[in-house]
Amino acid sequence: MRIIPIPVQAIKGRGVSHRQAHRFERDAREAFDDGWGAWDEAARARDEAVPPATEVSWEDCRSAITRNDSPDVGFALGLNPYRGCEHGCVYCYARPTHSYLNLSPGLDFETRLVAKRNIAAVLRRELASPRHVPGLLAIGTVTDAYQPIERELRLMREVLQVLAQSRHPLAIVTKGSGVERDIDLLAPMAAQGLAAVYVTVTTLDPKLARTLEPRAAAPHRRLRTIRTLSEAGIPVGVSVAPQIPFINEDMEQVLEAAWEAGARRAFYTVLRLPWELSPMFRQWLELHYPDRAARVMARVQEMRGGKDYDADFAQRMRGSGIWADLIRQRFDKACARLGLNREREPLDASQFRPQALRAQQELF
Repeated sequence: MRIIPIPVQAIKGRGVSHRQAHRFERDAREAFDDGWGAWDEAARARDEAVPPATEVSWEDCRSAITRNDSPDVGFALGLNPYRGCEHGCVYCYARPTHSYLNLSPGLDFETRLVAKRNIAAVLRRELASPRHVPGLLAIGTVTDAYQPIERELRLMREVLQVLAQSRHPLAIVTKGSGVERDIDLLAPMAAQGLAAVYVTVTTLDPKLARTLEPRAAAPHRRLRTIRTLSEAGIPVGVSVAPQIPFINEDMEQVLEAAWEAGARRAFYTVLRLPWELSPMFRQWLELHYPDRAARVMARVQEMRGGKDYDADFAQRMRGSGIWADLIRQRFDKACARLGLNREREPLDASQFRPQALRAQQELF
C-alpha cells in the first residue's frame, strides 16, 4: 500500500497538506494507490484544482475570559474570539485544540473556524461582576484575533470597545495588520497605560513566511504595522516565536528590523509540537525541506530531552540543552545590543471601572 500525499500545488495558501486524524478518533483513513488508480485521475485533478474553502460557524460562548495558573506564562487572564485560525501557521501549538470539537487539527483548524458571536456581551457581564479581579488580559495567545475573517465579523472590535469603556488593561499578540484598524481605541488606552501590542515576525524571508504562515501578513507588512502602532504612541513589541533550528535562522535580523520600526520589547519561544502537531510538522518538513528534515528534528529532540515534545513547565517554552542555550544567548545578546526590553512598565489595572459597565446594563 502506497500513501498518496496531496501535491504542494493543491494546498496553495494552506499550512498543511492533509486532514490529520485527531487523537479521539477511532479510525484514521488515508488515500493509497492499489495499482488500479487510473480511473480516478480526473476526480483527483478536480480536487487539486479547487483549494479548500474557509467555513465559519457561530458559537454562543458561556465565558469570554479564560484563566490559567501556569508558572511559565506571564498572564493569568486570556481571551480569544475565534476557534481555529485561517493564518494556517504549520507550527501552531493550538492546532490540537480543534480535536475537542471533533475536527482535524490539520486542514480543519485553518478552514473550519468557529466565531464566538456573543463574546463582547459575555465579556461585559464578566467584567461587571463584583467577583472579577482586574489584571493583564492577553488576547490572541491561542488563535489570532486579527485573522482574515475579523475584517467582516469585527468581534475583536466589539471586545476592545468593552475593554476601553471599563479601562481594563490588555495586551495583544498578532500577525495581522488588521490591528491598525483599531488604533482609534488602542491609542487612547495606551496613553493611559492600559494597552500594548506584540507583532509576531518569525522571519524576514517572504518565501519562508508564505510556507510557514501562508495567510498571515507578509514580513514587511508586519514591520509596517509595528511602525504604525509605535507612531500612534502604542507600546509595541515583537515576538520572534517560534525558533525552529535550521529553518528561521535570521532572529538577529528580525530583532534589528523590529527595533528600527519602533518595537521596544521582545520575546521568543522554541518550537512546540504537542499531540497531533508532531506528525503534521514532520510531514511539512518532508514536503518542503526534505534535505534537512532529519537534522531539524534531531535538534528539536535535543532541546526536548530526546522527545519531539516535553510539556514540563520548566522547559516547554525555551527547551533545554546546548541548542536551547545557544538560542537563548543569541536572543539575549541581540536584545542587549539593540536596547530591547529596557523599557518595561507594567500595564495599570488600578484604573479599572466596572461601574461603567454596570450602569449601562441597568438601562436594559
